[in-house]
Amino acid sequence: MTHDASPPILVADIGGTNARFGLIDGRDIRDVRILRCADHPSLEDAARAYLAAVGLADAGTPGRPRRGAFAVAGPVTSDHVAMTNLVWQFSIGRTRDGLGLDGLAVINDFTAVALSVPRLARGDRRLIGDGEAKPGGVVAVLGPGSGLGVSGLVPGADGRWSALAGEGGHVTMAAANEREGAVLAHLRDRFGHVSAERVLSGPGLVNLHSALTALEGGGAVEWTPAQITESALSDSDSLCVEAVAMFCAMLGTVAGNLALTLGARGGVYIAGGIVPKLGPLFERSAFRERFLDKGRMRAFLEPIPTFVVAHELPAFLGLAEAADAA
Repeated sequence: MTHDASPPILVADIGGTNARFGLIDGRDIRDVRILRCADHPSLEDAARAYLAAVGLADAGTPGRPRRGAFAVAGPVTSDHVAMTNLVWQFSIGRTRDGLGLDGLAVINDFTAVALSVPRLARGDRRLIGDGEAKPGGVVAVLGPGSGLGVSGLVPGADGRWSALAGEGGHVTMAAANEREGAVLAHLRDRFGHVSAERVLSGPGLVNLHSALTALEGGGAVEWTPAQITESALSDSDSLCVEAVAMFCAMLGTVAGNLALTLGARGGVYIAGGIVPKLGPLFERSAFRERFLDKGRMRAFLEPIPTFVVAHELPAFLGLAEAADAA
């Protein structure tokens, strides 16, 4: 394997439990390590531990990164960053200087996922249905995982992309049929407002299954997201099959709404940890039909392609994009 002559970019995807570090040369991601956040008092200490583990602790070491880009689970609105589900707080500038970097970009974790789209190779995405992306068109990105990330990519005159920062995962979820209406009514009794994230996430899949179980007169035992998806894939439990089918259909509704809102002629990309694991079950689902099911706007949506992101570490690709723009 060969690497570019220029130093690699130090990248990190930091959640509430684990911090994933790696080095990027162009599109080549290497030396990935996962560190437990609880084992390190600060982000800078964790980064130092990673650099030591890959033999790049000393500032004069050949191949040591000169730029970095970190994605964090929380808002980034100033030099001071406080993570949402972790005690780490840090100054971007002081962390940059402490690690001996010339530049350090810090962005929200889903912004990093959105920025990965321009760097995805053909094999990093899977087309669902028909459609062809318009070059330079606005791109929509959704990511069902522990929550529901929503973003858009807007092309700039300089050839770079800007990711929209919003909270689209908290839009109100609408029902498309009576069964979904009954499920959402049940969830409104429980939560009040039912956002898209309440049903289109790992916890959301559990909410769908629990609501369907209650509607069928079952008990209140909650399955895990993994149990629900595994049972749906093996076709061993009818309510799990229905919960996953409803999840896919509702995701199509929300994806279609986002495509209409943004005019996403560049395509719609589904990221996150849930959908790629569904494989053919997602491809056979009602997702694409519900994406298109917008009455008079069906003809507007039909040319727009929908993709599942298959890359294992898309946030790292997005961080490389952010570092180049910094």
